[in-house]
Amino acid sequence: MNSFADHLKGEPIFDIVSAVSQELQLEAYVVGGYVRDLVLKRPSKDVDFVCVGDGTKLANAVAMKLGKEAKLSIFKNFGTAAIHFDGYEYEFVGARKESYREDSRNPDVIAGTLEDDQNRRDFTINAMAISLQNDTYGQLIDPFGGVADLGKKIVKTPLEPHLTFSDDPLRMMRAIRFATQLSFDIDPDTYQGIVDAKERISIISQERITDELNKIILSETPSYGFKLMFQAGLLQIIFPEMVRLHGVQKIDGKSHKDNFYHTLQVLDNICKMTDDLWLRWAAILHDIAKPATQRFHKKAGWTFHGHEDLGSKWVPKIFKKLKLPLDDRMRYVQKLVRLHLRPIALVNSKVTDSAVRRMVFEAGIDVNDLMTLCRADVTSKNPERVEKYQKNFTKVEDKIKEVEERDRIMNFQPPVTGEMILEMFDIQPSKLIGDIKTEIKEAILDGRISNDKDEASKMMMDLGKKYGLRLKK
Repeated sequence: MNSFADHLKGEPIFDIVSAVSQELQLEAYVVGGYVRDLVLKRPSKDVDFVCVGDGTKLANAVAMKLGKEAKLSIFKNFGTAAIHFDGYEYEFVGARKESYREDSRNPDVIAGTLEDDQNRRDFTINAMAISLQNDTYGQLIDPFGGVADLGKKIVKTPLEPHLTFSDDPLRMMRAIRFATQLSFDIDPDTYQGIVDAKERISIISQERITDELNKIILSETPSYGFKLMFQAGLLQIIFPEMVRLHGVQKIDGKSHKDNFYHTLQVLDNICKMTDDLWLRWAAILHDIAKPATQRFHKKAGWTFHGHEDLGSKWVPKIFKKLKLPLDDRMRYVQKLVRLHLRPIALVNSKVTDSAVRRMVFEAGIDVNDLMTLCRADVTSKNPERVEKYQKNFTKVEDKIKEVEERDRIMNFQPPVTGEMILEMFDIQPSKLIGDIKTEIKEAILDGRISNDKDEASKMMMDLGKKYGLRLKK
């Protein structure tokens, strides 16, 4: 484990960086996540290089060696450079010291040694380096026992936790993210450091926080990360809307489930079915408005009427606050939150085709994702109950398939357009055109006419007569 020379020799980039750094009389090292993943035998296409000196100068010279296919980007403000080449991302930076002022999110940076650079790293497992010098080529430099901590499956700061987290508070989120992605524990002192420094997360930009949050959500079992954030008090600061789901009230011996832990279970469930970030966000937000709609009735017990509609209205506000995209991805999440109870109402065998048509019309091409969310929403600890719900949802899916094959509602395009109405009748653009289109759409969804141009055109003519419209001459 002390030398990775054989591995490095198999990848031309390392020989190139080594040779170029010797020519420029710079010390160069492979550092960070690539070294960690190498020890863990995990594939990685992101490689970080540190040199004692000018990292951008080294990057420029390496890019020239790689040729025209290498895409070089230099970030002067940060003193870093990146090369995109053959599907790999190579980042170059000069060894440095950095620290954050008490009230700043931007570090004070000065040039430093390799030791300084390793000292500023976030965790022992990310503070390892591999030498690219001729006399020590491939040698592992592991001053903080990163290899041992990988073996123990532990995330630990290289320095005192309060120093590491004070310098860059985002490292608190990163600690939880790495623990979640790697299924590691967090060292007790390091975790206590997060608890003690949690308020300092407020100086970090929302974009950086959300980037780490999304990486936790995209992990195999994100509930682990959310529980760590919750127990440390971080989640209360960065996502209080979710924390409000926590807790159980009891009146007259009747209680409801803890909607925080239910949501985490739904999230884990859906992660077994999809890698899609936005479908996972729909799982997180599907019950977000339950605390606001919670009511107790002596006969019915606890109810949350309308939480799906209110939650859907909250989605844009939450996305804006978290600096998530305010585009079709947000509207997709909003739609699934609004409709997530709808399939449950369709499990009854007496449900009409019209009800199924209307749900498919509203969900559109996302109807299968809606059903995935509904399946994930089954969190009962009773296996028989779970099996019953899943069988019911299979029946709903069969109904959806049957109706869609017959009526083609999923990609619904009105068979009669406003232009067709204007061409047919002697009428000016007006609300009446919209009324005619709506009546035809409702007739199709009710099953009174087929989703067919001829039948829709006939109904258009009948409606024209009803409203006293004259045909164009």
